[in-house]
Amino acid sequence: MNERGEQMQESHSVHRLETTVDWPPGNVAGYLVDCDEPVLFDTGMAGDDRREELIADLSEHGYELADVEHLVLTHPHTDHVGQVPAVLDAADPEVYAPAGVEERFERDVDELEAAVRENARLAGVQGGFLDKAVEMSVESLERDRGLLPSDAVDHWLPAGETVEIGPLTAETIHTPGHQADHLCYRTELDGDRVLFSGDMALGTFRPVAMHKGFDHGYEDAISGFYTALDRLGERDVDRVFTGHDQPHAEFDEVVERDREGLDHLLERTAEALENGSGETAVDIAYQRSGDRNMEYLVIETASALAHLEAEGVVTGETDEHGVRRYETA
Repeated sequence: MNERGEQMQESHSVHRLETTVDWPPGNVAGYLVDCDEPVLFDTGMAGDDRREELIADLSEHGYELADVEHLVLTHPHTDHVGQVPAVLDAADPEVYAPAGVEERFERDVDELEAAVRENARLAGVQGGFLDKAVEMSVESLERDRGLLPSDAVDHWLPAGETVEIGPLTAETIHTPGHQADHLCYRTELDGDRVLFSGDMALGTFRPVAMHKGFDHGYEDAISGFYTALDRLGERDVDRVFTGHDQPHAEFDEVVERDREGLDHLLERTAEALENGSGETAVDIAYQRSGDRNMEYLVIETASALAHLEAEGVVTGETDEHGVRRYETA
């Protein structure tokens, strides 16, 4: 790195920019790195009210949307790319996004509909709920690629490489599981090794394993999540700037907690089959849901069952209605 970059990496500060979401914990955060070429990691939730929240937070730190010179995205979920259009309208930033997103946004809608219908039915989703699952998947694709237009991205970032983001030098760490293309960014600020982690290494909870939703490849969510945690566990990190919760310094503990959480998910899924309380993903997710979002838990549970089947812990058979039913091996 040149002398200017070294000087800037010694003098950064980071501002948390919060917008509201309608699910726990009630907020999502982007982060502005305060420097000569301001860098914004993620933008917050979509919506006019959320735009005003983002503008107000920036103003508290002496900034406007027009001041953003580098815009970096961790993954293409609506609560992280929701204000990309607002930033693009106000500023002319260099835009950086995970390379896998470009191909994902080119997904054929008809093929996606067919894949989601087949896989959701395998999980035991039926009737109007099946139609809703297909509709949600298509709407999500169309909404997210509208918020983050591929032609607005200047740099499609590969995984596992060192990249220059304005004044920052960052390592891109591919962390699938929650979302298949998710990247965390590890850099050095004020002498600390920091991680802009998006929806990974959250302070108080493990993010749900949505990976690819019910698109083909959903079966890899749990193994992908374990791989992500392995990669994170190999890094030294002093401070984590997360997409939900406040920044924290409990990186190693959180990575281990999430690993244990996945272990527990698999154990509980296998136990539900053993005690006869469920035999499909919908059955088992319903037991888990409580007041949480059933739709995403079904995806995670279907992925857990597929993982257990691949490990030889359970066996599955698809019935005449296209529903996959499981039992212990």
